[in-house]
Amino acid sequence: MKHTYKIAGMTCNNCKASVEKYLSEIAHVSEVSVNLEKGEAEVKMNKHISTDILQKALPEKYTLSEKNEKNVFASSSMSAMPMEEEKSKLQQLKPLLLIIFYIATASILLHYKGWSWSAFMLDFMGLFYIVFSFFKMLDLKGFPESFRMYDPLAKRVPFYGKVYPFIETALGLMFLMRFEINVALIITLIVLGITTIGVTKTLLDKKSIRCACLGTALKLPMTEATFIENAIMIIMAIIMLIS
Repeated sequence: MKHTYKIAGMTCNNCKASVEKYLSEIAHVSEVSVNLEKGEAEVKMNKHISTDILQKALPEKYTLSEKNEKNVFASSSMSAMPMEEEKSKLQQLKPLLLIIFYIATASILLHYKGWSWSAFMLDFMGLFYIVFSFFKMLDLKGFPESFRMYDPLAKRVPFYGKVYPFIETALGLMFLMRFEINVALIITLIVLGITTIGVTKTLLDKKSIRCACLGTALKLPMTEATFIENAIMIIMAIIMLIS
């Protein structure tokens, strides 16, 4: 018999290999195939194995659950699910929203006595890059694998994913130090433009993968918020270049 399960917590090919290894070691499991992009595992077994047994075989970072199939007779009982999923999504995005809030607040406080929109935007962009690059630096080995899941350039050029945290750090310092601002703005448009294309494609394909905007330290789902986050930076860069 064959069953398909959702696996949360996988970020790279090493995770995929680990899940396949641990599940394959369970008695009566004959074959395991993991789809990293979909976050699913297809398990062939000689006799039924409960999800509890499968979950216990995996490290704590992975969460296994049965894949829900559509049931036309269960429409009434499923009506409340979108609200629950939305609540769960907001809870997962809480760290990202808090970080953006603090960055915006700090940028406002730096200029509240002598307000300047351009100075506010430059400091916001600088702090944004510095803070986000910090989280990526926490796992320089794991970040490239997560990043290449949706960034088109990182998929084709693995080295780009490795240097991306340092590019963000450099851009952050350029904005905060007011050094070659136009160059930093153009690079921002190129870098975030490429990432936004990948994010948009991921959202349109409705793939369930982890966003690497805050590295691998925090488990953030790829959602519309990731698109909005990049869009804010791109819009600010355009405004600054025009002005």
